[in-house]
Amino acid sequence: MATTMTATMAMAPATGATKAADVAGVTGAAGVAGGSVTGGVRTLLRLEALALFAVALVLYGRFGAGWRLFALAFLAPDLSFLGYVAGARLGAIAYNAAHSLVGPLALAAVGLLGPGAALPLALIWIAHIGADRALGYGLKYADGFGMTHLGRLAGGRR
Repeated sequence: MATTMTATMAMAPATGATKAADVAGVTGAAGVAGGSVTGGVRTLLRLEALALFAVALVLYGRFGAGWRLFALAFLAPDLSFLGYVAGARLGAIAYNAAHSLVGPLALAAVGLLGPGAALPLALIWIAHIGADRALGYGLKYADGFGMTHLGRLAGGRR
């Protein structure tokens, strides 16, 4: 497969736009459809997200601050949807900022190194991201809410 892909890429003339798209990972190369993964890789990413959700739940149960806090805070990252009021590009930026693991992992580090109150919130945030990705809600492209790195959501347009 890699040889075929390399041969195909070698035969196609590369323009500046093509090279930029290749670097950005939005071309239709093997297993990638318009910038989203497909097939077994998509399934693996969703199973990985399910495991992330499960581990975050177990850890929260051990170190958490009660399930009432969990229930109240679990959907808080979805407030980032409000970014879509300002347009698809800003909406995608806001959504991705709230649904990337960078924020909750940094918060978890703060919770582990400093006051422990941050750790339960980080675990709730991680559980939310895991649940979303397990359900197929991936990071968003500026094309619209329905276009994600895990594939097109029902009703998503490109």
